[in-house]
Amino acid sequence: MGTGRAAAAVDHALRETREAWPGLSTYERFEQVVSLVLTGLISLVIAAALVNLTFRILMLVLFGLLDPAETGVFQAIFGMIFTVLIALEFNHSIIGVLHRKESIVQVRTVVLIALLALVRKFIILDATKTEPLTIIGLAAAILALGSVHWLVRDQDRKDAAVREHEGTAAE
Repeated sequence: MGTGRAAAAVDHALRETREAWPGLSTYERFEQVVSLVLTGLISLVIAAALVNLTFRILMLVLFGLLDPAETGVFQAIFGMIFTVLIALEFNHSIIGVLHRKESIVQVRTVVLIALLALVRKFIILDATKTEPLTIIGLAAAILALGSVHWLVRDQDRKDAAVREHEGTAAE
């Protein structure tokens, strides 16, 4: 999600929250406030990580140290990029809560973030210095999380089809 789209989404969510505020229960108000604070904090972390990433890449380019063939540099850069992507996905899921489209804990999002974190781990992993059992364990975790993601996505599709069918039957 681009910076402009993210700001527009947060602005839209704030407007919706203000309009819906009188009709929200105390807990729903609490959830909205927590979601707003988390969105702000995570946005600050994302901005700081992006500035840090940009600064490091600029320094590597300016000093001629950016050699994509060098595994360590490649791993470090893509590890930082994945960290920003993970934070963005997390923030996106919280913005969904602000729109009151989804509950605060979404299994699919948690599994997706865990998958991204494991992929990041594989990218920054030095296979020559890592125990084979560790690599097998990480691979098994990715397979398990991928299966859960597929099952949850498949169930979401079935639920959406049932809701759509019920909606057409009601008309």
